[in-house]
Order: sequence, then structure tokens, then C-alpha cells
Amino acid sequence: MNPEQVQLVDNAIRSRHSVRAFLPTSIDSQTIKDILEVSCRAPSGTNTQPWKVYVVTGKKRDEMINQVCEAQLAIYANPEKAAEYQETFPYYPEKWISPFIDRRRENGWGLYGLLNIQKGEKEKMAAQQLRNYKLFDAPVGLYFTVNKAMGIGSKMDISMMIQNVMVAAKARGLDTCPQAAWNHFHPIVLDVLGASEDEELVCTIALGYADPDDIVNTFITPREPVESFAVFLNE
Repeated sequence: MNPEQVQLVDNAIRSRHSVRAFLPTSIDSQTIKDILEVSCRAPSGTNTQPWKVYVVTGKKRDEMINQVCEAQLAIYANPEKAAEYQETFPYYPEKWISPFIDRRRENGWGLYGLLNIQKGEKEKMAAQQLRNYKLFDAPVGLYFTVNKAMGIGSKMDISMMIQNVMVAAKARGLDTCPQAAWNHFHPIVLDVLGASEDEELVCTIALGYADPDDIVNTFITPREPVESFAVFLNE
């Protein structure tokens, strides 16, 4: 790989970030197929290729959004209803510790600060949270599932495939937002998808063209320097 090719790959990775406001511009189905075709080159344990991807657009997208938003609004009205929608696997820890909780808080308040949402403004927070379930207006929702019979390694496998999807999309001028928020509503999601009972929702990706005029898309999260997480051993 020559330096120009290296730079192209690096730029696609570095320029990818979670976009939270999309244009309604449609995406050609062949482009989505091309993204998935290259992304499925991700490694998987003993080549099990445990991923399944549902590409949701048009009326089916609207149906999905309407049902999940209705459920979320019902929870706002009656918080006890949240017990009806539980994740099938814990994405976050039961107890947070530093430095992870510190980064989480920095991320949350950085985003809310940009959107002029102050601490305690529950209605504004709820409205922003609801944007997740509208796919941030993206025209395409990608829903990733694995078979329940597979082990934790399958989630590692599909995660590498998901990263490929986001980078391949960026290389084609598209943007994404990976979302675990949908996992709470997996009964609704899987029903709308027509998925089998042995499938488990792992992640959702909003896919589309970023709205360049929306301030929320100027929010770029920082990364720790290599020295803070890498250990080089040579003896």
C-alpha cells in the first residue's frame, strides 16, 4: 500500500464521527449493497460470519420510528413502563468507575452544552433523546442482529463488521451514527423487521448525508493519546 492509499484509509477513519442531524437525501440501494459487500470482509471467529443486517427505508422506516417513539413517549408519561423494555445484554456497566465515567460525563455535557441544554432541563433532554429513535432524520436505518445461540465472540465479530460499515460509508461521502439506544426496544424492532425468534438486536446505525448547517454535527469527541492506553514491550 503506497502513502496515498494509506492516507485515504486514515482519512476515512479519522473523519468518521457520530452524526446527529441528517439531510433527507435518499441513498441509492446499490451504494448500500457495495458498503455491505466490502464490510463483510471483517474477520470472525472460524469464519462464522454471524452478522445479519436489515436495511430499513421508506414506509417501513417510518413504521419503525413511529412505534418506537410511541413507546418512548409512553415511558416519559409513565416511567414504570421502562421495565417493559429491557436490553437483552448489558451494554454499560452496573457500576461506573473512573476514568470511564468522567469521559461519559464530558461527552454528555459537551453535547448538551452545544445544544444549550442545561442541567435539570428534562423536557429538552427528553426531546434530544427522542431524536435517537427518529434516526436523527437519516433516510436509512441499519439494524444488526446475531443469532442468540452464538457466544460473546459473535458480538466482537459483528462489531468489527459494523466499524467497516461506518468507514466504508465515510469513504463514499456518507455519514453514520451507531446507536445502542434502540436495544431497549428490541421486541418492537425485531417484530417490525420480521426477524426470527432466535435473533438478538446488537446495534442500529443511522445512515445518510450529514446536514452541514446543523450545529450538532460540529460536536467531535476527543481521543486519548496512544501513550495513555498502549503498552510497548520489547524485553
